[in-house]
Amino acid sequence: MQSEKEIKKIFYEKTDKHPEQFYPVHTLQKRGFTRHKCTSCARNYWRIPEDVEQRGHKKNTCGDIQCHGSYSFVGKSPATRQLNYVEALQEYLRIHEKLGYTPVQRYPVVARWNPTVDFTIAGIACFQPYVVSGEVDPPANPLAMPQFCLRFNDIDNVGITAAHYVGFIMLGEQTFVPPKEYDVNKYMDDHLTWLNEGLGLDDKYLTIHEDFWAGGGNFGPSMEFFSGGLELSNQVYMQYEITPEGYQELDIKVLDMGQGHERIPWFTQGLPTSYESTFPPVMKKLRELTKIPFDNDFMTRFAPLAGQLNTGEVDNLDEAWKRIAQELQLTVTDVKAKVLPNAALYSVAEHARALLFALADGALPSNTGGYYNLRVILRRALGFIEQYSWQFDLCDVCTWHAEYLKPLFPDLLEQLPNVQKIIEVEKLKYYSTREKTKELIAQLVTKQVTTDELIELYDSKGISPEELSRVAKEQGIEITVPDNFYSLVAARHEQHTAMQTVREEEIPVGDVPATQALYFDDWKKTEFVARVLAIVDHYVVLDQTAFYPVSGGQAADKGMLIANTKKGAITAKVKDVIKQGNLIIHKIDTALPVGGEVKGTIDFERRKQLTQHHTTTHIINAAARRVLGDHINQASARKDVDRAHIDLTHYQGVTEEELQQIENEANKIVAATIPIHKSFVPRTEAEQRYGVRIYQGGVAPGKLLRIVNIEGVDVEACGGTHLDNTKEAEQIKIISTTKVKDGVIRLTFCAGKAAKQKETQEHSLLIDIAALLEVTPAQVPGRAEELFTKWKKARKAVNKDKNIDLAQLELQSTREDTGDLLTQTADLLNTQPEHVLNVLQRFLRELDDYKRTLSLRDKE
Repeated sequence: MQSEKEIKKIFYEKTDKHPEQFYPVHTLQKRGFTRHKCTSCARNYWRIPEDVEQRGHKKNTCGDIQCHGSYSFVGKSPATRQLNYVEALQEYLRIHEKLGYTPVQRYPVVARWNPTVDFTIAGIACFQPYVVSGEVDPPANPLAMPQFCLRFNDIDNVGITAAHYVGFIMLGEQTFVPPKEYDVNKYMDDHLTWLNEGLGLDDKYLTIHEDFWAGGGNFGPSMEFFSGGLELSNQVYMQYEITPEGYQELDIKVLDMGQGHERIPWFTQGLPTSYESTFPPVMKKLRELTKIPFDNDFMTRFAPLAGQLNTGEVDNLDEAWKRIAQELQLTVTDVKAKVLPNAALYSVAEHARALLFALADGALPSNTGGYYNLRVILRRALGFIEQYSWQFDLCDVCTWHAEYLKPLFPDLLEQLPNVQKIIEVEKLKYYSTREKTKELIAQLVTKQVTTDELIELYDSKGISPEELSRVAKEQGIEITVPDNFYSLVAARHEQHTAMQTVREEEIPVGDVPATQALYFDDWKKTEFVARVLAIVDHYVVLDQTAFYPVSGGQAADKGMLIANTKKGAITAKVKDVIKQGNLIIHKIDTALPVGGEVKGTIDFERRKQLTQHHTTTHIINAAARRVLGDHINQASARKDVDRAHIDLTHYQGVTEEELQQIENEANKIVAATIPIHKSFVPRTEAEQRYGVRIYQGGVAPGKLLRIVNIEGVDVEACGGTHLDNTKEAEQIKIISTTKVKDGVIRLTFCAGKAAKQKETQEHSLLIDIAALLEVTPAQVPGRAEELFTKWKKARKAVNKDKNIDLAQLELQSTREDTGDLLTQTADLLNTQPEHVLNVLQRFLRELDDYKRTLSLRDKE
């Protein structure tokens, strides 16, 4: 198979000779554009040729900043309209709707619909993989959408280059049509109309590059729109796919135009930096609080050169600073003294906005995977605040952003309290780590520290390279910090850490039709008749089955298959059920005749318990969200017969009080006798009706989604067996909570008969413990706490060879408690409820031993 690089090379050669076959040449020529080749980078570009230099173009060059040399629009934008950030989006949607594009609301920046990525990195990512492949319809066609995106590869450039962001809005024009309806000339004319009418930008100020885009196995021509050295937008005409035989046309061709929202107000206002035009009220407040002035004269001269400091494109950043200082006729020290405090302020503002969107959409900072990058930008912002001794709070910055963006995204204000809680917890973690590492820093600066060690220190200890360098410098040691340090940290964590499952070797059942599943509509269906299609060893495939296969974290059904033959009935036990593609395969202990009819009987009690646990998983997910906050989402789950667990995204441990509140809320949902509706819905319709939060714990494949809707409580795409009403769960009991990893907690629980059995067991255990301690059940926590305290006191006296009044070791507590007495006692002893009796027996036994030792010591 040819690589994307090889395919690109082939197409560059073709487009160089025959651009009309790939690019919207007709529209460009109709509007007066002619084709040229850049004398600097040899790229083909289009431009209206008259009065080139008078219109801000550099003669014979393509207009890219590296060839153009500066942002010539600063202070003298060729746009005749000056748009602020809010107006820019409103105008974009208004004009595109007039052009026939349906406005669509943004998708969450957390890409729940796509298991291959953590975050939405581009507008088109909202429609991958299913819409782009043609498997499902888009929400509208054509459409225009403002999509907030996150990318972490340019963290070090934020604040410096005037143009880089971690979080930004990608304004999109998207179309998904068959080849005969695809019209690149229309798409070009539509986009130029938007630039003309929306920005007030005449075609004569534009330079349009020919380019080629490839990614994810698809590729196509693209055109980049430049003015004044700034890339305004980019249209990709995605038309081909790479196959083992070469390339071929896509059945569904895609228009994907992306335009950075932040560039529109920057360009039309001609300001020195995009940050001043992207969040002006935020910058105004930050400058008032920090007393850092905006030196318009200096920034107007510096900003056009700032692109030369792009760490991803400059080999030697020190030399770049020198060149800029020389052009400004200042020293490097003077330039940095003016630039770096402003860059830090811009970074704090930018990172706060990125965090606001991400946390509002349900993301949580973590120490693993892509979510670690949220912690990187949060701590980078906190580091700048501390470095410059600024007296403002990061949560306040998020509030200012939410207020400014309310006309566009009112949901941000609604989620603000939860965002602030998460940031406060992260701040505590950050400052706690920093206190613990002060001595470590003093030890480290005695030697040269490598880049890998710098990254590891930042990862594990939260020590920023800036702080380490500062302390080292005080001791006369220079530590070299890479210019792209934060990008290196981000890259280390970008590999997706989706849960891995061990795939068993496929069973060679041959070419048989898909199995019809009978368990979707009626969870109580435990008998059915089917025909045997294939048998391999002890594995059988039926034409239809009510046996649920192990999937979605739910254990498989068990039961029997009975075949009536001339020699009599053959009964085969179903020991396991698995899913293999569109087949459901039963593992049995006795062979059955192929082609014959069988009667299936499922173990009803097992099915009922598993179904109760699966529906309870959804109920607890909703209950936890009500108690802990809207950031709660399912990370994974397991449903077995005796118990089940759900792993939830949460930024800290759950208290005993919160756990009880979740259990109470879950049982309220049970008592409310709420109907549970189960139906198959087209994916696009389901997403539009319920949002992408339907994807909990993973993404359900296929054009049709089975939607499980607990009215007014929870809606999820789920293929498991589910109850018909919440009352059928009977009773829910949360057994325990543990931390799975940073940002994920586990709630273990049971429902129905399993909950009743658990309650009976715990009551019996509590009675045994009360008897052991010689108190009533209500007095168990108090007596256990007293025993633990006096056991520690006696042990200390024995180990330290000290005397103690034995009367002080007598157990006397009669304090009475209420609530879950066994769990309270377990928490006091830092153990699980089932271990409490053994722990207390050991304490009593050892306390008696200590008493004897102390008594003998007194006699001596």
